[in-house]
Amino acid sequence: MADKPRVLIIAAPFYEDITEQLVKGASDELAAKSAQFDVQHVPGAFEIPGVIAMAEAGAAGYDAYVALGCVIRGETSHYDYVCGESARGLMDLSLKGVAVGYGILTVENIKQARARAHVDEKNKGKDAAEAALAMLEIKRKFKAA
Repeated sequence: MADKPRVLIIAAPFYEDITEQLVKGASDELAAKSAQFDVQHVPGAFEIPGVIAMAEAGAAGYDAYVALGCVIRGETSHYDYVCGESARGLMDLSLKGVAVGYGILTVENIKQARARAHVDEKNKGKDAAEAALAMLEIKRKFKAA
């Protein structure tokens, strides 16, 4: 990437141990790619798209965003609303040309979450950071054309 990208990691630490691992995976990946980054914590996954929209509207100067969190299915329909609406909000932003990496785990149980957040193995935080940088590269390519 030509310029050092400036990335905002938005983390919903409802399941703090899981989110910490996702943030570590994303941070390590961004640092390895020489990206500048900040971390903003939010109350939950539902609030992540709103924070990105606020940053965009406020001209915070971020080039890309990494959305991180964990939603575990419970006994009520709350899971479905949080997962669906946070994903829809992030897709809406993406369709407006915002470079977003999606790293919100939507799982059935804590065991599945731990498997996807393990720092030394498959870390979805790392994957989301890679996706955000890839989308930024594509965005810059189309702007230059």
